[in-house]
Amino acid sequence: MSYITETLANLWGQTAFMTIDIKNVIMIIVALFFLLLAIKFGFEPLLLTPIAFGMLLVNIYPDIMAEGGLLHYFYLLDEWSILPSLIFMGVGAMTDFGPLIANPASFLLGAAAQFGIFAAYFGAIALGFNDKGAAAVSIIGGADGPTSIFLAGKLGQTSLLGPIAVAAYSYMSLVPIIQPPIMKLMTTEKERKIKMGQLRPVSKLERILFPIIVTIVVCLILPTTAPLVGMLMLGNLFKESGVVRQLTDTASNALMYIVVIFLGTSVGATTSAEAFLNANTLKIVALGLIAFMFGTAAGVFFGKLMCIATKGKVNPLIGSAGVSAVPMAARVSQKVGAEYDPTNFLLMHAMGPNVAGVIGTAVAAGTFMAIFGI
Repeated sequence: MSYITETLANLWGQTAFMTIDIKNVIMIIVALFFLLLAIKFGFEPLLLTPIAFGMLLVNIYPDIMAEGGLLHYFYLLDEWSILPSLIFMGVGAMTDFGPLIANPASFLLGAAAQFGIFAAYFGAIALGFNDKGAAAVSIIGGADGPTSIFLAGKLGQTSLLGPIAVAAYSYMSLVPIIQPPIMKLMTTEKERKIKMGQLRPVSKLERILFPIIVTIVVCLILPTTAPLVGMLMLGNLFKESGVVRQLTDTASNALMYIVVIFLGTSVGATTSAEAFLNANTLKIVALGLIAFMFGTAAGVFFGKLMCIATKGKVNPLIGSAGVSAVPMAARVSQKVGAEYDPTNFLLMHAMGPNVAGVIGTAVAAGTFMAIFGI
């Protein structure tokens, strides 16, 4: 009888009920809420589902992130910048850079939208983050999850990586909710109805030369951006060269989805109760939202300046797409414009600033790394 009792006691002692506390329960509820958003409401399900599940796992079984645990090895790929860089290669293979090539002025809108990053940097300093921590937090304003993970790892801010990544991906998924009120507040109905002329055709040679030239120029100026910008442009070169269809298909489909699984679950697994439920997390979430709102507003404001400079030929709504959430931010520009004129097609015009925003956020991350001598 004592053997049975001892065996049952040992079995009970091995269950998660013996180690779980109220903080873990809160995080489990948060994970279930994220799963609800992803599955029922369709908020970035490809990203939010693995993130939420990783969050669920680590708060039930913390050892899954300890050395020797499955997700620990996934997480090392984040720390080593492998997964964020591979994500960029997939984005490059999936994205048409033609609108940016056809209208190089879009670079200015992408650059303007990075204002939110630097505004949040000084806000983070004011809230008590050290300089590297502030830089890692502020990059959320670019609405670019992989870049946020990349920079946090490079700057050694692994303790902040979980909240930063969750905030970045959450705001990416909430682009259709956060951006429209700002866009409408900053523009007049007349400006929203502006129809832009058709973009010029872009030759195959231009499409092939663009990723090569951007890589050379950007990486010569900021070599630290090579992992992100280099992989983004490599993926696009696969797509535009037309001679490596198999590589294009792999980078934009199978490899991309495999990397998303690894990255999402490992990022979610960094959100243990101890790491997530603290004052810094609230600061990061608030700063990320402020940065994203400032970036959107700056893009629209610069769009208004371009509208004035071109005597009404640029619709300011496309400036909001200067954040890095590609292609969702461009779709939001199209949607808001179509609300006021269903015949207005802004999507391709908005894709220019959107692609520029991806490059701009990577450059902002590289700038921080150069400042800190990484």
